[in-house]
Amino acid sequence: MSRFPFPIPYSWYQVAWSDELPVGGVRPLYYFATDLVLWRDDDGTAHLQDAICPHLGAHLGHGGHVEGCTLQCPFHGWRYDGEGTNVDIPYSSRTNGRAKLRTYPVVERNGLIMAWYHPDGVEPLFDIPEVPELNDDARFTPQVHRSFDIPAAWQEIAENQVDVAHFRYVHNTDIVPEIAEYSTDGHMAYLRSEQKFPTPQGTVDGRIDVDTYCPGFGVVRFSGIVDTVLLGCNTPITAEECQLRFTFTVRRFDDERFTSAVGDAFVEEVSRQVQEDIPIWKYKGHLQRPALADTDGPYLQFRSWASQFYAEGVDYDRAVYAPNRPASAQPEPEGVHKRTASARLKGEDTHGADMALD
Repeated sequence: MSRFPFPIPYSWYQVAWSDELPVGGVRPLYYFATDLVLWRDDDGTAHLQDAICPHLGAHLGHGGHVEGCTLQCPFHGWRYDGEGTNVDIPYSSRTNGRAKLRTYPVVERNGLIMAWYHPDGVEPLFDIPEVPELNDDARFTPQVHRSFDIPAAWQEIAENQVDVAHFRYVHNTDIVPEIAEYSTDGHMAYLRSEQKFPTPQGTVDGRIDVDTYCPGFGVVRFSGIVDTVLLGCNTPITAEECQLRFTFTVRRFDDERFTSAVGDAFVEEVSRQVQEDIPIWKYKGHLQRPALADTDGPYLQFRSWASQFYAEGVDYDRAVYAPNRPASAQPEPEGVHKRTASARLKGEDTHGADMALD
């Protein structure tokens, strides 16, 4: 039985770091519950396509190789261009118009290869920005990368950003962030929180600012002890599994050894917390109607924002919060709210008004 009731959302998703794919490189991948092939042509352009050759089913990521600006199948030598079109059959004077690979829009920014996924093949509806700190800013260190395979849906992981209460119980932290602001605007979500960081000299006031562009890409800026930028990229393997990638950079101090020590400590602390979260994510169920405390984070706002990325719309009952009433007096939901893809594209708001605490 499925633990997470919704499909893979449309979004930009990281499929590799740029330095993992040299010119002429070919990599087999599996994301979006699909066999994929990532390759870089001789002009340096990266391409992501469905991996199964429509001729006789060979996997282009296993043994396929780049010929100029085409990818050649290892089985019979058929070649496909960056648009997925069959452009050569070596033992025929004709090509096959039916032999077409699904091709995913790709951009390379911030040292990441990002691919656009939409279950209906809709072209990108928004863009991914360049992050200044990760683009030849001499004030910041070279990138540090971490990757985690998570046996849970993307949304289970993403909801952590609005859940400050778990820090004390999962991560054993005495000081937890305080959410100062959470807002959304179209495909964007903004979280501003205040954080006291412990140091040997006492606590230091800091901030955590999160700009989330879509389910697969967010920019987190930490300030206080040291200015740090983290790109968080969450790529679905299936609807219930994902790969979580972090890209870090830290503002340099005059002392390079101190910069390295502080940066390493920060990366390891974030990685430690992810490892502590994994057992929770692995076994938790997704409650569409959670019984929230009055001091829980803005779950409902987050879910309202997240629901727009499911192409067929999603159903959410109202969450219930009534801590001073017996179970028999708890309010019943007033209906199911669904926002369809067509309504989103028209800018209609067909959900969210009733997604509030009782």
